[in-house]
Amino acid sequence: MNQQSSNAQASVILTGDRPTGPLHLGHFVGSLRNRVTYQDQYRQYIMLADAQALTDNMDDIGKVHRNVVEVALDYLAVGIDPAKSTILIQSQIPELAELTFYYLNLVTVSRLERNPTVKQEIVLRGFERDIPAGFLVYPASQAADITAFKASIVPVGEDQIPMIEQCNEIVRRFNRDAGRDILVECKAIVPEVGRLPGIDGKAKMSKSLGNTINLGASADEIRAAVKQVYTDPLHLKVSDPGHIEGNVAFTYLDAFDTDKAALAEMKAHYQRGGLGDSVVKKRLEGILQELIGPIRERREELAKDKGEVLRILKEGTFKAREVAAQTMDEVRKALGLSYF
Repeated sequence: MNQQSSNAQASVILTGDRPTGPLHLGHFVGSLRNRVTYQDQYRQYIMLADAQALTDNMDDIGKVHRNVVEVALDYLAVGIDPAKSTILIQSQIPELAELTFYYLNLVTVSRLERNPTVKQEIVLRGFERDIPAGFLVYPASQAADITAFKASIVPVGEDQIPMIEQCNEIVRRFNRDAGRDILVECKAIVPEVGRLPGIDGKAKMSKSLGNTINLGASADEIRAAVKQVYTDPLHLKVSDPGHIEGNVAFTYLDAFDTDKAALAEMKAHYQRGGLGDSVVKKRLEGILQELIGPIRERREELAKDKGEVLRILKEGTFKAREVAAQTMDEVRKALGLSYF
């Protein structure tokens, strides 16, 4: 057995997205392009977390339903191969909800509220004390998602590391109470390039903030978005020295420009003065048009047969449920809930 085959058998990756809107460049640089690589190295599960998305979208359940296929189209368009990666729909695997229910007995409300990721999201959404219970218990739900497939690797943004830590706390508590190792602890992998800021330079690139460039964006939409990209507000004249730090145009170029030597030269020129923002944005637009154009074309072709996309999702979900059911059987036995 070669090394690649050995890795694929030994290591399981779980990753995914909440289907609340089309995927964007932030998803691509943070996870999607890595997933294309991972599928040749590991046994990879990619989850459409539609059930979790409802925790703060119950006022618009149609949005979640619609976007399941739309996000799946994005996956396929960027190069996720269903023959290599298992794409699944969270809500169609009831074992995940059952695992969450049991895990809630292993955590306290105060521990959930102390989770830094949950605290940050509560502030971002303005919940204050009106927190949907389903949202508050998301760390237990994510632990169920991860452990159901005994994933040993979970690619996440740096802000999600507390979720992985809490997942491992649950795993250790469960295994200790069971008296044997049934669940598997996981390791977080943080991409080298972190989350992209929005085109407005504020916070992260986010659908809810309307500061994204979607992977299915048209050429005109890309052009319009690049014109709005935040640069250096102190760079008023072409002759003025410009600043790189906090300059979203250069942040995007760092993420997507493969000619690092030319980029370094452009940065130096910008910093000493004599280089206008329009030149920087022209380079950025060209790179993004070249990146997104083929993805958009593949997506449009795939969208002609959404029935095939649903077939892929059904097949992947069926395979994933078989794995989750096996884990669930082991958990029930450990909890003394196996009677027949």
